Amino acid sequence: MKTTRRKFVSTLAMSPFLLGLNKFSFASQLSFNDDHLSAFSKKLKPVGRILEMEDWYVWGTSPIKAPNGKTHVFFSRWPASKRMGGWINSCEIAHAVADNPEGPFEYVETVLKPRAGMWDATTCHNPTIKFIDGKYCLFHMGNSNGKTNTKRVGLAIADSLEGPWKRSDKPLLEAGEGEVWDNHCTSNPSVIKHPNGQYWLYYKSWNTLDYENAKNPNIRGNRKYGLAIADKLEGPYIKYEGNPIIDYSELGDNTQLEDAYVWIEEGKFKMIARDMGIYNHEVGLYLESDDGINWSKPQIGYLPVRDYIKEPPGPSHLRKYGRFERPQLLLENDKPTYLFVASQGGKFMNTSAFVFKIG
Repeated sequence: MKTTRRKFVSTLAMSPFLLGLNKFSFASQLSFNDDHLSAFSKKLKPVGRILEMEDWYVWGTSPIKAPNGKTHVFFSRWPASKRMGGWINSCEIAHAVADNPEGPFEYVETVLKPRAGMWDATTCHNPTIKFIDGKYCLFHMGNSNGKTNTKRVGLAIADSLEGPWKRSDKPLLEAGEGEVWDNHCTSNPSVIKHPNGQYWLYYKSWNTLDYENAKNPNIRGNRKYGLAIADKLEGPYIKYEGNPIIDYSELGDNTQLEDAYVWIEEGKFKMIARDMGIYNHEVGLYLESDDGINWSKPQIGYLPVRDYIKEPPGPSHLRKYGRFERPQLLLENDKPTYLFVASQGGKFMNTSAFVFKIG
């Protein structure tokens, strides 16, 4: 029997799994029941930080293996002088290479920069790299006014990881029109080629009215996930009529998730994402689905930074210190072998990527 989204949220809210959990504060020290921890989380072995750059904030690092065995990553970076807020108006997407997934990684070049007068005029951010139909596909987000309301999903394609990259002149997916759940933006894409041959694009969005009227100025709007489907890689992408497919707003307290990465493993759809209130704001979430639309109750996908490494107290300018964000996977033979995340801190007390081995 197909589970509706409303029934799922209602069940989730009443389950012992959740009762009381979303009330914990950001800084709380939580002890989790073993049932809360996914099998995925138990396989994570911390390797450490990579791409620490004194003059740059590094974020959102997406890995892929080249035919010669080297590991390539595509990552967001912006000038350190902009501090954390630079992602929205000063970001570019860069390319680095290492002999293996654990590094060290050497910067190669910047592949996507903002283009004046285009839909991505002020930032290029949150890359996710895929090899689809014999092409390297760099999905990402851009904006045109340095604000969230022009965030849109885009795509750059190349025959080689060294480029050249053919960029989309228009966004791959526009925001919704009218008073709909996704009228503010489209962002944070995750794309799979479905076994039926279609291209499934998962994206984050929220509603402008909710954003403007939010009671908490630090977390405005309620992030939800939608699905858009195309018969061709470059679109057009048609939004699924049952969107949003992930919506935790009925749980209250602005409960939500973001940074979803979706893959298919042994016939099962799987997702790793950043928690924003199911447990707390420090952990990751892990979900599964039989059809890619109806998703399981979230388990913990990864724990806070302090559970893996010891770091000094965070400085005042790093308000998201102590957590991992933007999970991206290195897939080999359709199985995840390494998890790449972003985290504030490191030797320059800005931001960098962090790597986990899986298994």
